[in-house]
Amino acid sequence: MAIVRSPIKPGASGHATGAQANMRSLPKKIIAGHTGMVGSTVERRLIAEGCPASSGDVNVNRPDYFGRRILSRGEKLLIKFAIVGCGRIAKRHSELLGFSQITGASLVAVCDVVEERAKEFGERFGVPHYQSIDEMLQNTDADVVSILTPSGMHAEHVITAAKYKRHIVVEKPMALTLTDAEAMIKACDDNNIRLFVVKQNRFNVPVLKAREALDAGRFGKLVLGTVRVRWCRDQSYYDQDNWRGTWQYDGGVLANQASHHIDMLTWFMGDVESVHARAATALVDIEAEDTAVATLKFRNGALGIIEATAATRPKDIEGSISILGAGGSVEIAGFAVNKIRTWQFGDHDLGDEQVMEKYSVNPPNVYGFGHQAYYEHVVDCLVNDIKAIVDGHEGRQSLELISALYESIASNQEVKLPLEVKHSKLGRSSQ
Repeated sequence: MAIVRSPIKPGASGHATGAQANMRSLPKKIIAGHTGMVGSTVERRLIAEGCPASSGDVNVNRPDYFGRRILSRGEKLLIKFAIVGCGRIAKRHSELLGFSQITGASLVAVCDVVEERAKEFGERFGVPHYQSIDEMLQNTDADVVSILTPSGMHAEHVITAAKYKRHIVVEKPMALTLTDAEAMIKACDDNNIRLFVVKQNRFNVPVLKAREALDAGRFGKLVLGTVRVRWCRDQSYYDQDNWRGTWQYDGGVLANQASHHIDMLTWFMGDVESVHARAATALVDIEAEDTAVATLKFRNGALGIIEATAATRPKDIEGSISILGAGGSVEIAGFAVNKIRTWQFGDHDLGDEQVMEKYSVNPPNVYGFGHQAYYEHVVDCLVNDIKAIVDGHEGRQSLELISALYESIASNQEVKLPLEVKHSKLGRSSQ
């Protein structure tokens, strides 16, 4: 069955226009097994923000988003994904796509410069494997390419994939320099394709519940936002690959492990006016930091705190966020921002007593369940032509804050945003 291409709206690598482009809307699908749990309040808000209700199956009679034909199986379109980079995080992405855990998505190819890694992934999922992005995209009809390579290589790989007019998912952070991020956005816009930046913690069930409270105005005037990342990454972790912990390809705990939490902090608290950060390399032999602290001032007058370390021993303790406002306070803890530890508001709402139990989840690792909801969101955006929660410009905004933290560390001064990079080592060769 031939599928007619629908018009693509230009802009921001997210292709939403007008008022919709200014919304930081909540995702329509939450987490498998929890969609119904979130309740009618979230559903009503999503519908009000222009996200249509979904039956779960893709309507094959609806014009699709792609210039290429998409195969169909029964009543479901299969959007075909290819993976570039078969490292640590690729295991999570490939299992979701390769084991058919995402409705409407399939894995069709994998690529890694290390042949053994590419072959292992290819054989595991029964798909072709390649060592070259160009060769892979010349020989497969993937609709979307997931870039899971070291952060310092993201720009090169995104720009290459964009030339083949394939939509792109890129892991966090989208790049290590603002120049690279802007080049990525331009490449995608020039080729009329979409750029999705992975920020899966925004899709965690308790995070969504807290965001619902924020949108409902329950926090009132925001006072203080805090994120804590207390994880364990010992020397053996960094020794797995020679790029880990380097300025040029990875950065330290702020750019890597804590980047999701930093993103969540601004998602709740708003735009940042200035930052002051300090860092140390405490327990491992790497170029960048394994421990950092920072204070933030938001444009709305609220303050923020970032505490991030990969030097927790002997194992992970927590990844958490707390939001304090004049109207109430919420703390979400657990080791993957998965457990509501505090939920208290002055304006008592029906169901508040059940929130802590009902909206907490127990993921098997620090990645949590968010990747599944994230990929469901990507499929939803492409099929229904809706704005992504985190597109290229949203990803750049998060990167600007991370870059400001490194600028402050390097200069030992408070740094204001918008940022002018002068001293930061992030994304630069140490040679």
